[in-house]
Order: sequence, then structure tokens, then C-alpha cells
Amino acid sequence: MAELNFGGVLENVMTSKEFSLEKAREVLKNETIAVLGYGVQGPGQACNLRDNGFNVIVGQREGKTYEKAVKDGWVPGETLFSIEEAAEKGTIVCLLLSDAAQIAVWPSVKPYLTAGKALYFSHGFGINWSDRTGIVPPADIDVIMVAPKGSGTSLRTMFLEGRGLNSSYAIYQDATGRAMERVLAFGIGIGSGYMFETTFQREAVSDLTGERGSLMGAIQGLLLAQYEVLRENGHTPSEAFNETVEELTQSLMPLFAKNGMDWMYANCSTTAQRGALDWMTPFHDAIKPVMYQLYDSVKTGKEAQRSIDSNSQPDYREKLNEELKALRESEMWRTAVVVRQLRPENDTPAK
Repeated sequence: MAELNFGGVLENVMTSKEFSLEKAREVLKNETIAVLGYGVQGPGQACNLRDNGFNVIVGQREGKTYEKAVKDGWVPGETLFSIEEAAEKGTIVCLLLSDAAQIAVWPSVKPYLTAGKALYFSHGFGINWSDRTGIVPPADIDVIMVAPKGSGTSLRTMFLEGRGLNSSYAIYQDATGRAMERVLAFGIGIGSGYMFETTFQREAVSDLTGERGSLMGAIQGLLLAQYEVLRENGHTPSEAFNETVEELTQSLMPLFAKNGMDWMYANCSTTAQRGALDWMTPFHDAIKPVMYQLYDSVKTGKEAQRSIDSNSQPDYREKLNEELKALRESEMWRTAVVVRQLRPENDTPAK
């Protein structure tokens, strides 16, 4: 492990320099990795592992997602099976279905988790809120987690570009004495950048907070609020969108991702500097109480229960599609479609 200084706090992290891909292959050479679910995280992790030389099979119900797996080169009866068949064949069983689907399939998967196997997650939800999900692993198996800090699509794209997506890792249960080497080898195998240690509880709480906060929920609320204020004061959709979203995502985000927000503050106009410095505190003070409210809702399990209750409804998909349709058809995101078409690299005429 490498000890690094993160803003004055020392943390141990693992990279491929300390735990090589060759070592990972050696650790998992006798394992059959069964990836259950080929939706969000499944494709990226399964394909990266396969490309890195690990023995991987996929378990997926038949349908559109099953056909996607076939298109990606997984062969029915050889490397592509039903969820139960894959769980039986796997020595590391990866539960990469949605949280709701994990709850649904758990009774049919659990019998195949025999002594010495490992149960793998990429999210702490099912284990951390086991009193709500019913996911309680047998005592004689390892329970491990590698949680990429991004989508499965990003994990795969960055892997193909020769880059790694940072991941956290955790051990919930070490029945074999091999849980640590298994989880680290797995993290290297899927193409992680650096890996930092966490717990199932901390990952579950921070992940749900991030999704509802700065990663999706809060950013949509912030963008929409600014867009609406500009539009209500006579600015055109194009101007409002460019000043709210396009400049942020296309110009500034790549720069402060590379160099930091302090660099951004030091490399903008003096007018922008003064305004940003003056207004960051009012925004912080307004938003932090909401973040505390969100964190409390996550930590106490209210958000988990809300997700379970909502996602288990028979008309869940229809209601979700209605909400997503309303978001997609809002003026701000319809404007986004036109603006994207007008980007210089896009030859498609605007409609």
C-alpha cells in the first residue's frame, strides 16, 4: 500500500504499482467469476475482467439485456447462463443487479453460496440495510466489495483508453482468510485507478448522498434554478443554457478536474474572481442545511426504504418513465439537444 497525503489527512491507497495485474491474475487463477446482472455495472466489469485474462461468466435473464450480452461476445451455454446457473458455477459470485433486483433474486442465489466462495458487491446497499433487504450471507463465505466511483460505462470507456476509474473496496466478512487478496485482485482486474479502503456502511451512505447531492439531484436543481431565473428575466434559451450548462460542462469542468477549483479561481477574469469569492459562501450556507437533511435521511435508512418501496411497485417502470420523460422534455434539456448538435465536432445539422 502507498500512504498519501489528502489535504493533510494521510490515507493508505492501493494501485497497480503495489498490486500488479500479474499478481491479481495469480491470486484469481483458480476462480470462476460469475457476474450476475448485465445492466449498469455488469458489462464494464465483466468485459474488463475478460480482457485482462480472468475466467468470467455472466448470469442474466433472457430478454434485451441478455441479447446485449450475446452481442458483447458472451456465448450461451459457455460463458452466458441463467442467474442461478452462473451462481452455481461461480466461485466469486458478483451481485451486480439493481438493488431492487438483488432483493428479488436473493432467495434463488443464496443456496449456491457454498463454503469458501466469495460474494461480491459494487454497492453496500444490500448488506448495510440487510434488515430491509433480507440479504444476509452465509457465515462460511467471504463478502467483499469494489465500488467504482463512476458508471459502468465510464469504467469500460476509461479501460479502453488505458486509464483507470478510482474505486473503493471493503471486506464485510473474511471466512477464508483470503478476502483481502481476493478483493484487491478483483479491483485491479476490473481496471481500477487507485483503490481506497472503506466499509459497506460508509460506502452505502456516501454513495446515496452523492447521487442525491452533487452528482445528480443537487446539480440538476442548481442548474434548473439558474436557467429559470435567466429565462424569467428575458434571456433566450440558448443564452440561458450556455451560461448555465454548456460553459460549465464543456469549458470549465475539464479544467478544474485537471487543475482544481483553486486554479480556476486564479485563472479567470478579476470580475469573475470577485463574484465567485463573494457568492460561494452564501451558496454554501444555503445548501449545507439541505445536505445535512439529506445525509440524515440516508443514514437512518429512510432513503433506502423509499427506494425499496418505490422500486417494488408493479407500475414502477411506467411511473419512472413518466418522470424521466418530463425531465427530458423540459425546455432546458430540449435546448441541450440543439446546442449539442451545434458543437463544432458534430456534423449533424440542428433540427
